[in-house]
Amino acid sequence: MKMQKIYDIVAIGECLIDFVPSSNQEQGKLNFSGCPGGAPANVLACASKLGLNTAFIGKVGNDIFGRVLRSTLSDCGINTSSLILSDKYPTTLAFVALDQNGDRAFSFYRNQTADCMITSNEIDKSLLSSTKIFHFGSVSMASEPARGTTLYAVKTAKENGALISYDPNLRELLWGSLSEAKEVILSAMRYCDIVKISEEELYFLTGIDHIENAMLQFMKQNNALKILVVTMGSRGCKAIYGQNILTEAGFDVKTIDTVGACDTFWGAFLYQIISGNLNIECPDKKILSKALIFSNAAGALSTIKHGAIPAMPALDDILNLIKQGIG
Repeated sequence: MKMQKIYDIVAIGECLIDFVPSSNQEQGKLNFSGCPGGAPANVLACASKLGLNTAFIGKVGNDIFGRVLRSTLSDCGINTSSLILSDKYPTTLAFVALDQNGDRAFSFYRNQTADCMITSNEIDKSLLSSTKIFHFGSVSMASEPARGTTLYAVKTAKENGALISYDPNLRELLWGSLSEAKEVILSAMRYCDIVKISEEELYFLTGIDHIENAMLQFMKQNNALKILVVTMGSRGCKAIYGQNILTEAGFDVKTIDTVGACDTFWGAFLYQIISGNLNIECPDKKILSKALIFSNAAGALSTIKHGAIPAMPALDDILNLIKQGIG
């Protein structure tokens, strides 16, 4: 007898503090604002704000940063019963540099930090059998033991009937080599139903620098995939299902910080699936188009404020932006 699916989305992975440059910079000093983040946690924060029932599996330090992260996720409505506070390992920190367009570059402090050290026996397995969607990324697979733990969780969730969602989210600095990153990232695709990648990640994983050709090749090589969505920043996104490719334009907003924008996009997309608006087994073109527009609007709105989780848009704001027809 299968366990009842009481959660809409459960995610595993990194939960960290993004230190974003503050608006008031003093000469000779580096001024940062610490913002809770981590891609899987960001996805859940968006989905939770839109009304979904979510839970997070992860590990942070029992330090000032880890305690802030736990309270932040709880305040978002995310179940944190499986967020471990470690006395042995510290919380991961990421320092973000933004250019004049709000695009970011990362510096990570992540050597033997808590999220890297999570083991499979620390996971509450009941979460893996009681969720409709299980979401993960590649950051938690950059090193052991978190790599094995992540894959164990993915396989277990899939065996229990969860739809598997994946965001490779390549962070080159976290890997021993790019060849290792490519091999590990691609090895997880066999478990996945839906995948979100950036345009740059698509080119990296396929070796093809024409977006639609690369999408077709990617689907051919990963034939278990139902839908692949490729984000293109302010230009919007493309999605492929079977041999069909859809393109939806982005929204023109006053961007100040792109941290977490793709995570917000994906949380909104998963919301569309859970809400019953999108059947991934047999996607309807018109419904998929609406889901992509909704997700583009959510992602765009997250860029008009600083930080990731603090910038998550409300449902009404997303719908209002779509009504304005700016896309």
